[in-house]
Amino acid sequence: MGRIGSLGHYITMFATCRPRKSVIVGRKAEMALAFGARKGQSVAGFQAGSTAERREGTGKATSMGKTLLMIGAFDTKGPEYAFLREAILARGHAVLALNTGVLGTTGLFPVDVEADEVAAAAGADLEALRSAGDRGQAMKAMAAGAPIVARRLWEAGRFDGAIGMGGTGGTTVVASALRALPVGVPKVCVSTAAGGDVSAYVGTKDVTMIPSIVDVAGVNRVSRLIFTRAAGAVCGMVEADVPAAGDDRPVITASMFGNTTACVDACRDALDKAGYEVLVFHATGTGGRAMESLVREGLVDAVLDITTTEWADTVCGGVFDAGRDRLSAAGEMGLPHLIVPGCVDMANFGGPETVPPKYKDAGRTFYEWNPSVTLMRTNVAENERMGKAFAEKANAAKGPVAFLIPLRGVSILDGDGEIFCDRQADAAMFDAIKANLNPDIEVVEFDCNINAPEFAAKAVEMMLALIATSKAK
Repeated sequence: MGRIGSLGHYITMFATCRPRKSVIVGRKAEMALAFGARKGQSVAGFQAGSTAERREGTGKATSMGKTLLMIGAFDTKGPEYAFLREAILARGHAVLALNTGVLGTTGLFPVDVEADEVAAAAGADLEALRSAGDRGQAMKAMAAGAPIVARRLWEAGRFDGAIGMGGTGGTTVVASALRALPVGVPKVCVSTAAGGDVSAYVGTKDVTMIPSIVDVAGVNRVSRLIFTRAAGAVCGMVEADVPAAGDDRPVITASMFGNTTACVDACRDALDKAGYEVLVFHATGTGGRAMESLVREGLVDAVLDITTTEWADTVCGGVFDAGRDRLSAAGEMGLPHLIVPGCVDMANFGGPETVPPKYKDAGRTFYEWNPSVTLMRTNVAENERMGKAFAEKANAAKGPVAFLIPLRGVSILDGDGEIFCDRQADAAMFDAIKANLNPDIEVVEFDCNINAPEFAAKAVEMMLALIATSKAK
């Protein structure tokens, strides 16, 4: 299986850094919105939980209560949702009911938005869906329309949090609506699929998945417990007031891994002192996708991409693959973007037994980071592919972008004399970036490890320079 190491110590001493060259380019960026804030709502208002204003229609919040959007197929799950609704009402909150059931509705409780409106939002006709008798097409239409309707209701100030229930089909529709809501809006889904891989349902949003234990089919001694606790969960979420931040600082996102923690921590501290709020994302595939999503939502002012390792998993088929869209959002939004090839020396797999045979048989170098994570050292060919991809992303950027490259290791494990130290593979990445990059995009090479204090200081310097140049345009 090749060489395997185990974590024994962290690098604490680094050689003095020597900068090679630096030219800064920039573009103005003016994106600063609050997480979950509605159009026209102040940041302080959202953070203080001041969304309990009275609403028009069936779902009305009292002066103290909030309104929960209840999403689901009321045609087949009427009794279950009636129970859930009563549990929410018992906590002093109102319910706004959204029906996604194609076959009909329910008479057990008032329904505020019927399925025909959901179908229409997806460009479909409910009667046509019923006549066709194609369950797959019907579910597809509901999953397309539900997020449009849910987002519309949210932006109109009709509710404060959302909850839904279902099997795999129902979960697909409910989750599509929940994902359409901004980060910070309470989102709960009781699902038969919640015990497995829920990444397809959650996406990059903060959806709380609760295993239903039994099927969502009837109110019984088990489901009563689960439904009641789920209602309590979402009610508790909307009841919790988010403390006001006190000020609205510009937001910089940063990507981090265990192998780049020292660098990112130092950058975060320095940028905090410079007046920026730094949101750190763990580069686990989901983390990278979440960061790109927030950038596209206009919630970010600049991106400090220290840890771009997810591309190694994209190239090698690792478990932390964020997709080929990674590194695209900042450029699309015209934001200042500093790119560092952090941890591109490693592709991630599960335990040692999960490593594909093609890599084991090739005698590749592996490192057991922990019992659940096995790292594989990337080779020259893989690094060259990543370098070309990075250059393509930067070339397409509409805003200021620059590269900062650590010549003596892109991670702890790639430090001098460490198990992943392979300067030929590193050079393949760096050379591919430079060979394929537009000549007006700057590449700064530093003769030190990525976790050296001097490297973090340079990263902050370049990030601030990109932001300043952007504001000047």
